[in-house]
Amino acid sequence: MKVLVYSAKDFEIPYLEKANNGRYEVTYLKEALNLDTAFKSVGYRAISIFSGDDASSIVLETLKDLEVKYIALRSTGYNNVQLKTARKYKLKVANVPDYSPNAIAEHAVALLLALNRKITVANTQVHNYNFLQSNLMGFDLKGKTVGIIGTGNIGSVMCKIMHGFGCNIIANDLSPNNSLEDLYEVNYVDLETLCADADIISLHVPLNKQTYDLINSKTLALMKPNAVLINTARGAVVHTEALIEALENKRIAAYGTDVYEKEKGLFFRDNSKNGIFDERLKKLLSLSNVLLTPHQAFMTTEAVRNIAETTFENIDAWANGKQSTNELLPEESVTEWD
Repeated sequence: MKVLVYSAKDFEIPYLEKANNGRYEVTYLKEALNLDTAFKSVGYRAISIFSGDDASSIVLETLKDLEVKYIALRSTGYNNVQLKTARKYKLKVANVPDYSPNAIAEHAVALLLALNRKITVANTQVHNYNFLQSNLMGFDLKGKTVGIIGTGNIGSVMCKIMHGFGCNIIANDLSPNNSLEDLYEVNYVDLETLCADADIISLHVPLNKQTYDLINSKTLALMKPNAVLINTARGAVVHTEALIEALENKRIAAYGTDVYEKEKGLFFRDNSKNGIFDERLKKLLSLSNVLLTPHQAFMTTEAVRNIAETTFENIDAWANGKQSTNELLPEESVTEWD
């Protein structure tokens, strides 16, 4: 079976090659899947896409016409795939549900520590031979209340890490994890209570109808003026305009994020020569209390290796006439949008 990999990054190709181990004829494209590039899948039964690729209904219809049968996501999130349409056209779709919760949770902690202890500010200063300390004040994590929204695989690891720092942990989830209550003294509360009581809030939810703009002007208004908000989930979980207003008016202290709601066309590419035209992103980046990284939380050797291996495990199942254990079905989907 021939496989076409869209949005192939130089750093991941060696892992994909090793995971494939010569079983399939694989072609790597740097371009993302969209309506303009869908035609490149002609002659391929399987394609692999990333979280920024466009698998909307019109693109899936084109893939069906080109006789593509399988779509292997190299990500956990699948809000970019119209699953109902995929099923209509008998396109099988699978994701990588659990590549490395540690990678994402650890990056969330890195954002928190860098913001709190002014690491990037200090680094810039000392490279200019400025060794003053007056603007580098942070706070101890021990004893602080950390609110974790979403306690699935990643959120659970975040609970463990923050418990290790000596934090008091409150959480919000549609399905509370009782083991976290026993292991890390996690106290489940409603969203409003979490926003009001937490010194640090970390987002670990999928993007769906329930979580779209979950952090908005109302929830931001509940937060403490010294609250730090961390987002390694999805950009659209946070309402950007409301966030910018809250940051500018000092209604919250800081925002650390690895994601942005309008990543398409911006992230995963070098825009340093031509600049960007997204005024909201420009405004966000201009704020001194914002730290943004380019959707890199998954970038550990362990995570990228696991993604590659699971991607080809999904393809193996289809090649052998079986259903992948990671196959996504519309009736199971909570991240699909009508």
